[in-house]
Amino acid sequence: MSPQVTVTREGGVAVVTFTDGGVNLYSLEMHDAFDAALDAIEADLPRAVVVRAEGKLVSGGVDVAQFFARKTKADTKALYDRMMELPDRFAALDVPTIFAAHGLTLTWALEVALACDVLLASPRAKFGLVERVIGLTPTMGGTQRFAARAGVARAKEFVFTGDLYDAATLERWNVVNRVLDGDDFDSEVLAFAEHLAVGPTKAFGAAKQILRLLETEGLASTNTGTTAIAAELFDTEDLHGGMVSFLENGPGKATFNGR
Repeated sequence: MSPQVTVTREGGVAVVTFTDGGVNLYSLEMHDAFDAALDAIEADLPRAVVVRAEGKLVSGGVDVAQFFARKTKADTKALYDRMMELPDRFAALDVPTIFAAHGLTLTWALEVALACDVLLASPRAKFGLVERVIGLTPTMGGTQRFAARAGVARAKEFVFTGDLYDAATLERWNVVNRVLDGDDFDSEVLAFAEHLAVGPTKAFGAAKQILRLLETEGLASTNTGTTAIAAELFDTEDLHGGMVSFLENGPGKATFNGR
């Protein structure tokens, strides 16, 4: 089965589902399928995005044969540059993104998960950046994004050992946002996404812009830029309607349309 990435819409939520009919290895063909799905999402931006896998595993890793086929250092770097584009595209979306990990989540899939805003996990999920088994280091931003959540020392442990860590441990480390232990993981994930999707979408996008600025420029520059980013919300319907609702009906009564 060739890799497939589909996009379905549940109200304001776009659900991105990937599979290769096996253990969901990263391949250039899988990446191409993701690009087509992301093109569709960017052309008609939803109010939240869920990323999930079909199958027993989220992913068993990468197609190592595609690495081994590279014959020069330059060709290898070109492959790694291409791979980095996938998590970066998810990180660049200006709507909330949620990655749902229901089972084993290795290498590239975890790196995409770390590029999403929220990582939700089943208690059965396990995670690893296991590139050490072939003498490599993570190439899709996983090391630095893991460190941004858990700290540099934890990132070193995670990458150096190449061990598998359970969802409860990574929730304690602030890598996993929440472990969902209900009977229907997919339904719980969708309910979480729908809660975000009915919020003030433009304001969420502004929050993401501010946090990107913090990551690249530091606190002082972020404080300077925050007022300009927040002021751009002046023209949004959601801010105007939200303030009117607050003044007329009190807090928590507003409905938002994402505009």
